[in-house]
Amino acid sequence: MSNSSFITEFLLLPFADTWELQLLHFALFLGIYLAALLGNGLILTAVACDHRLHTPMYFFLLNLALLDMGCISTTVPKAMANSLHDTRTISYEGCAAQVFLFPFLMSADLFLLTVMAYDRYIAICKPLHYGTLLGSRACAQMAAAAWGSGFLYALLHTANTFSLPLCQGNAVDQFFCEITQILKISCSDSYLREVGLLAFSGILVLGCFVFIVLSYVQIFRAVLRIPSEQGRHKAFSTCLPHLVVVSLLVSTGVSAYLKPPTISSSSLDMIMAVLYAVMPPSSEPPHLQHEKPGAQECH
Repeated sequence: MSNSSFITEFLLLPFADTWELQLLHFALFLGIYLAALLGNGLILTAVACDHRLHTPMYFFLLNLALLDMGCISTTVPKAMANSLHDTRTISYEGCAAQVFLFPFLMSADLFLLTVMAYDRYIAICKPLHYGTLLGSRACAQMAAAAWGSGFLYALLHTANTFSLPLCQGNAVDQFFCEITQILKISCSDSYLREVGLLAFSGILVLGCFVFIVLSYVQIFRAVLRIPSEQGRHKAFSTCLPHLVVVSLLVSTGVSAYLKPPTISSSSLDMIMAVLYAVMPPSSEPPHLQHEKPGAQECH
């Protein structure tokens, strides 16, 4: 039985068998990656430079843009480099970094999206209490809680995953190092601990999603009572892009992890991974709407 301490590198799943198709995937990923960097970079620049956007909603959006840039940078550049150089390898340290950074950034992303749903709920349903409940300190604390929770969550998963002996080779059946794929090459019964953690993760995701849905039920009820059509349009314009990103993130992630094993295949797993690992970070709200001037600023 060989232990993970003897593994110096892992073999990732290639996108195609031919050099021409590898170049096609490289070009496709390069376009998606540059679009994600450009879109999120514009959000960062706009929020940082425009004083009118120094409000809680855009403070959280700035943090979300940082997380999304980090998330897509964790997996896509290495996949592009492997396609360009027609190789499959990733170092042990690089694999461990992906196993840590991807759940860290993705979970912090989900926690932050949950916080943003709370922000929209307070802004629309309790506007008179907005400045009190979402002042500068509250904004910073909620953002720090999202980042910190994601860090601890990922640290727990990474430590537990790489404490398992890996004796079924070093081939990872995915285009990046994913926890569930690392478990497949483990040969210890202790992998059940990680399965338990993944089940807990599912409950956590479900809890965040239920909170977001309940928040938006209240939000839409309040919006429909707004007498002005312009007021309803402004409220919807600040909520719908956020809801689209949440739906995309949760639906693709749940579909990838909860699909029946009977329909699982390497190609399908890779497609699902692209959907939840690459598409949400590159689908930020395409426009910025100014909030009402009276909103509490978050510096």
